[in-house]
Amino acid sequence: PPQVQPFLPQWLAQPKLVQKRIKDNLVPIGEVPGIHPRLLKKLQVNGIESFFPVQAEVIPAILQSASNGYLMGQGGFRPKDICVSAPTGSGKTLSFVIPIVQVLLDRVVCQVRALVVLPTKELAQQVSKVFNTYTDGTGLKVVSITGQKSFAKEQEMLVQKKVTGYCSLADIIVATPGRLTDHISQTPGFSLTQLRFLIIDEADRMIDDMHQNCLNQIVKAAFQVENESGSNMLFQRTKPGPVTAASSCYPQIPLQKLLFSATLTQDPEKLQQLDLFQPRLFTSVDSEKKTLGGGTEAEQDNNRKYALPEGLSQCYVPCDLNSKPLLLLYFMLTMKFTRVLCFTNSREASHRLFLLLQAFGGITVAEFSSRLSPNERRRTMKEFEQGKIQLLISTDATARGIDVKGVNYVINYDAPQFIRTYVHRVGRTARAGKEGVAFSLVLRIQERRFLQMLKDAGIQDIKKNPVKGNSLKPLVQQYEDALCKLEKTVK
Repeated sequence: PPQVQPFLPQWLAQPKLVQKRIKDNLVPIGEVPGIHPRLLKKLQVNGIESFFPVQAEVIPAILQSASNGYLMGQGGFRPKDICVSAPTGSGKTLSFVIPIVQVLLDRVVCQVRALVVLPTKELAQQVSKVFNTYTDGTGLKVVSITGQKSFAKEQEMLVQKKVTGYCSLADIIVATPGRLTDHISQTPGFSLTQLRFLIIDEADRMIDDMHQNCLNQIVKAAFQVENESGSNMLFQRTKPGPVTAASSCYPQIPLQKLLFSATLTQDPEKLQQLDLFQPRLFTSVDSEKKTLGGGTEAEQDNNRKYALPEGLSQCYVPCDLNSKPLLLLYFMLTMKFTRVLCFTNSREASHRLFLLLQAFGGITVAEFSSRLSPNERRRTMKEFEQGKIQLLISTDATARGIDVKGVNYVINYDAPQFIRTYVHRVGRTARAGKEGVAFSLVLRIQERRFLQMLKDAGIQDIKKNPVKGNSLKPLVQQYEDALCKLEKTVK
C-alpha cells in the first residue's frame, strides 16, 4: 500500500535553508547587519572574524524580531518563534548569545528576560561561559542554576529581598530542567513574568516526555498574573494577538521561543506541544545540488533528515562479541589512533571496558560518565583536549552536545540503537569544518538493521571496513591475561 505522507505544516515543509558547508560559506562579522559595535569588538577580541552560515542567518533574524525594543515585536506584532536545526559543531550557541546580549544592552531594571534550558550540567556550563564572555562589562547578570551549588546558594544568586519586595539579580538564566522547576515552585520572589526569550537547546531531548512538564511550568510561570496589592492587575500578559488600542494601554512583553537542535524532531505532534507561534525554521542543507531530472531533488532532500559535518568519514567494522575489545585495542595500539572518543550504550559497559583497557596497559584511557563528579569530568575533559588522554570512554548522556576539542576519531563500541544517537555521537568529531573519522563496531546480527537505519536517514556514505582476524592475533595472549587480572580485581 502507498505510504501515507505525514502532513507537515508550511513552516516545516518550507524552511529557510542555510548553507551546510561551513568553510566555503563563512561571513565576515562586519557584513552581518545590525550587530552592535560593542559586540563586534568583543567578537574580535575573542578571535572571531567570521560567522558560520547558521550564525549569519539566525543572529539577524532574532535581532529583527526585537527591533522595536524588547517590549514589542516588529510592527507591533508578536515576534515569531524560531527553530534551528543544524549539525553539531555549527555554532548554534553564539547564534542566540549575541542577539540576546544585544537586545538586553539597554535594559534599565534587572529582571529575568532570557532563560536558556539545557539537558545537562556540562552544556549549561559551556553556554553560561559563552554568555559571561559577551556580557562582561555590560552590567548584565548571568546566573547559572544547575545544582552545582546548594539550593540556598542558588536562591541567593537569583533574588534579593528588600524592604519594597523582591528584586531579581539575574537578567539571563542558564539552567537544567530539574533545578529550574524547583526554583519556580520553591524560591520566593523568583519571577518569570518579564521573560522575553525562552531558549531551548538540544530541543529534541527537552521535548521528550521527561522534560515536557518543565516547559509547561516555565510557560505557566511566564504568564502568571502578578498579584501585588489585592487584585490590582497592572501588569498582565494575555496570550498575544495584534496590538489594539485596548491592549496597548499596558506594556506587553512577548515571550519568544528559540529552539536549537542537531536533530530537531519533524514530528508535528511533538512540536505542537511546544505551542509555537508562527515559527520560522532554519535548517542546513548541502550547497551543491545534484539535480536528477524532474522532481527527484525534493524527494532526495526530504529523505536527508540529518545533516552530518562536512569533514566526516564514516566506516563500520562487522565483528562478533568476543572480538570487540580486541578491535579497540587494535585501533589504539596497532593503528596508533589518538584522541579517540569511544561510546558504549551503558554506564556499566563503559566502566567494564575502562577497567579492561587499564588492565591491558599501554593506553592512557579515562572514562567519562555520571559516576564522576562535575570536577572530575572537567579535569578529564581538559586532559583529553591536551592530548594527555588518548582514549575517552563515554556514555551518550554525558557526551551529548559537549564541545570536545580535537577529537580525531569517534568509535561506536556499541552500535547505537537510534539514528539520533548516531548523529550526535559522530558529530563529536569533524567540528567547525575540521576532518574526523567515525568507526562503528557492528555485530553481524545487527548489521542489516544498522545499515537500514542509516539508509532511512539518507546517510549513504558509510564504508565497510573489515579487520582480518590475523591482525588481532598478536593481541590475544596479552588480552586474555588482562581478563584474568580483571576477574581477580572484580572478585
